Amino acid sequence: MLFSSIPFLYYFLPIVLIAYSITPRVLKNTVLLLASLVFYAWGEPKYVFLMIATVTLGYIFGLLIDKFRGKALAKVFLFLSALSSLAALGYFKYADFFIENFNRVTGLSIPLLRLALPIGISFYTFQILSYTVDVYRGTVGVQKNPINLATYVALFPQLIAGPIVRYSDIEVQLTKRTHSFEKTADGIRRFIFGLSKKIILANSLGELCDAFHQSADKSVAFFWLFAFCYMLQVYFDFSGYSDMAIGLGKLFGFKFMENFNYPFISASITEFWRRWHISLGSWFRDYVYIPLGGNRVKRPRLLFNIFVVWFLTGFWHGAEWNFIIWGLYFGILLTIEKFFLLDGLKKHKIIGHIYVIFFTAISFVIFSADSLTNALVYAGGMIGLGGIPLVSGEWIYYLRSYGIILAVGIIAATPLVKNTINRLKENDAFEKAINVLELPVLIVLVVLCTAYLADGSFNPFLYFRF
Repeated sequence: MLFSSIPFLYYFLPIVLIAYSITPRVLKNTVLLLASLVFYAWGEPKYVFLMIATVTLGYIFGLLIDKFRGKALAKVFLFLSALSSLAALGYFKYADFFIENFNRVTGLSIPLLRLALPIGISFYTFQILSYTVDVYRGTVGVQKNPINLATYVALFPQLIAGPIVRYSDIEVQLTKRTHSFEKTADGIRRFIFGLSKKIILANSLGELCDAFHQSADKSVAFFWLFAFCYMLQVYFDFSGYSDMAIGLGKLFGFKFMENFNYPFISASITEFWRRWHISLGSWFRDYVYIPLGGNRVKRPRLLFNIFVVWFLTGFWHGAEWNFIIWGLYFGILLTIEKFFLLDGLKKHKIIGHIYVIFFTAISFVIFSADSLTNALVYAGGMIGLGGIPLVSGEWIYYLRSYGIILAVGIIAATPLVKNTINRLKENDAFEKAINVLELPVLIVLVVLCTAYLADGSFNPFLYFRF
């Protein structure tokens, strides 16, 4: 079930909110857990049992790690917990990748498994891992109530696409969270803005990207237009989903971490990754990079640590070589910045902004491809390889057709509107006017989104691939 769908907006969510609001506090987590299981089973009934099994193993291993804390057995159970979680992820997400590449190397023809990828498995696997690791480290208490732990993992606002919520972030909130009119209003506002980013901006830009794929009249200019549109589509698609998740969390009393912070205003790739998919970056930092030694090691080991993290970052996104290349591409850029460019980029921010947009646009072309071969073809198209013309008729047509939505997307990807509103609110008269206009604006956005969903057919969610 998608957040950006009629069944979710007008059937599932209202029913859950009503049931949650009338349920006594002691049973609220039970209601959320049942609702989350229904939400997940809506699209993948059989894989809900996989998630339940993963949660059960995480719960048991957490108890065993806590019971044998300080003893060798605790480390054994931590290893078994990680192994069981990663084995499930590896089997469903990466088995065919390894079989296919093994066949290429050996010349064998082992049949592919062709398994459907359980939605959200990359996210809830990382949540279970962070829980058992933190229990082992002693930074969180073991959760003895299976309902509470299952609620943490299966919580439907963040279940299928994040942000990656760590147990330490909501440990207290699972049993002691506040509900207020202000938090509810803020949650509704955040959800509607996220929904609008997804439906009005991401879906519209996605139509242009789809037209590019189907076009037989490609040009260098069209490749670059596609690169910028796809980059913005992914941003509004994923950040819009994160906004909706954070807003829904507030409706149920939870506070989730921010996942995006206007990454395209960055003046370096280092800054970009501090602002993009924050929950994933911080997860790899705390559970991979720092345990490997971080930057407190000699240069050869530091390079090893950096490339391990970025190899895993790319591989986490998908079982294709283009994702691995995409991750290592950023690893190379970050390494060059760390040793040579960062100080200069800080001094020349305009150049830094151009540099970030240029290299991230190339990265998303690699990211968008369905194979390494197509990634190379697309990258070549951006520089005119293969006799591709500089401009084409279709490029001009689509630039005219989607110019306004592209301009709106560029503005919306910056804090310009937010900062302008905050400055206007410093004047009492403007603040009152903004407060009066807010409700009509939100209603109009909901009506527009509903109309788009009722009439439109292009409504994929990109991160379901990962």
